[in-house]
Amino acid sequence: MRIPELLCPAGNRASLEAALHFGADAVYGGMKQYGLRAFAGNFSPEELRDAVRLAHASRARFYVTMNIFPFDDELEGFAAAAREAEAAGADAAIVSDPGAIRLLRREVPGLPLHVSTQANTVNTPAAEMYRDMGCERVILAREVSLERIRAMKAALGDSIQLETFVHGASCMAYSGRCMLSSYLTGRSGNRGECAQPCRWQYAVMEEKRPGEYYPVAEDERGTYLFSARDLCLMPILPELCSAGVSSLKIEGRMKGEYYVAVVTGAYRRALDLLREGREAFERALPDLMQELRCASHRDSDTGFLLGAPEIPGEAEGFHQEREYAARVTGFDEKTGKTRLELKNRFFAGETLELMTPEGIRKVTASRLIREKTGEELDTLGIAGETILMDLPPCSPGDLLRGPVRNHRI
Repeated sequence: MRIPELLCPAGNRASLEAALHFGADAVYGGMKQYGLRAFAGNFSPEELRDAVRLAHASRARFYVTMNIFPFDDELEGFAAAAREAEAAGADAAIVSDPGAIRLLRREVPGLPLHVSTQANTVNTPAAEMYRDMGCERVILAREVSLERIRAMKAALGDSIQLETFVHGASCMAYSGRCMLSSYLTGRSGNRGECAQPCRWQYAVMEEKRPGEYYPVAEDERGTYLFSARDLCLMPILPELCSAGVSSLKIEGRMKGEYYVAVVTGAYRRALDLLREGREAFERALPDLMQELRCASHRDSDTGFLLGAPEIPGEAEGFHQEREYAARVTGFDEKTGKTRLELKNRFFAGETLELMTPEGIRKVTASRLIREKTGEELDTLGIAGETILMDLPPCSPGDLLRGPVRNHRI
């Protein structure tokens, strides 16, 4: 079985570092313009050069998201941004619009192109068209089933790479072609500004009965008429790998470093186990699924991969079984303790989990030293503070997590 590339989100520098530390083969992130996540941190030209250097130093690839649908008056700036991405050493640009593809093939011929899922590629002739236009990879629409992926791969061979999403939030519209946000808020999802109105609570009101609201698919959390479940293809990862896709993509450029670390680490371990054989993966699957529940998530299903997804209206709210506590930043030679950046409160004596690329280890929190003052404490409630604490051997970039609390610092 050929193991695909693991492609992870890098919405900002912290998420980039987490993805690389926990085993991403490649990352994708945007510049300040021309991507479909306008409210992610994204990267300036200088930051992009640094991000690409960091990825390459970790033997990973960096793909720049340029999947906006540009208007005529934006094409000059779009091409200039692509030239900046090429100069930064980006391994490819992710694009959606056929006109943008044609423009970049002419203006920036040395920059490899991947066709975004926003292009809604669902069949072999479309993939062949993009191949003939000079694109190296097509990111399939999320509506393509596993059986159809196999058929497309058989027809295309190695003439163009296929990529598919494997985990993360899903749009209620066809491959993200949604007008709700633009209509209700003036923020277009196709311009990177989606306000996610599909996640809002809705009710029905009859015209002649103003003020009388009738819930739709309501539970104790509210009514979620349009909200799609998250995607989770961990249970069918062997089948997806054997279908011949070149890359497995994790959604989440708006997510924080803890989410990226958890999901990247889980899929990295899963793919490494598949190298050993399916039996090793199957034995570990319950633990891998439990690990994914430790990050913030909605209820999930397998999307369209095994047929039609479950009906919308059931993806209420978020769940999370562990909370980000601190990030390892180094080692203090003077005290012999690990240096940490505090994220959320925990207490001495609590059982925590140390997240490393090699796996998860349970540790008992000791009393901590607040580096700024030197005082020894049982707990501290100031996010961003540097603390010192006894931990088993670990590395910068490893994370600590603990129980979820009702009140965060």
